[in-house]
Amino acid sequence: MGREQTERERELETFHPDSFGWALTCCRFDRDEAEEVLQASYLKAIDGRARFNGHSSMRTWFFGVVKRTAAEQRRRRVVRDVALLRWWRKRPAGRPVPTPEGLSDEAETRKRIKDLLSRLSTRQRELLHLVFYQEVTIEEAAGILQIAVGTARRHYERGKQRLRTLLAKQGVPR
Repeated sequence: MGREQTERERELETFHPDSFGWALTCCRFDRDEAEEVLQASYLKAIDGRARFNGHSSMRTWFFGVVKRTAAEQRRRRVVRDVALLRWWRKRPAGRPVPTPEGLSDEAETRKRIKDLLSRLSTRQRELLHLVFYQEVTIEEAAGILQIAVGTARRHYERGKQRLRTLLAKQGVPR
């Protein structure tokens, strides 16, 4: 196999300039892509992934290998680009840079909410925290707190109602 492979390599070498020209054509004259395609084609020819069966000339056969390799790379690039575009469209929008005033308002709001939450019973406060801040369901919160789901729902609703009442007393609209 070694002698046959060496002869194949020498024959491929004789039409390298023509092969590169063909790779450029198959790659829409993108030189970097053509170099990658040609290198991948040579690897296929040398390691046996592309087999020469003798039905045509070696040159014709290799040009077919280059064309198929270029098409494979183009398909991979399209799939990658589509996946990247899908990711790009789904990614969360960037957060605006907070201003000092905005940070101050946010800190004040957090403090007010913390004060209001401290006025709730421990169970109500824990349930509201789990549901709103930790984003768990009421059922999951019940499991975490080791209480019945019905009890959790009741404390959750009562906690929300108590917060509404406290906010209304402070003049905050619903």
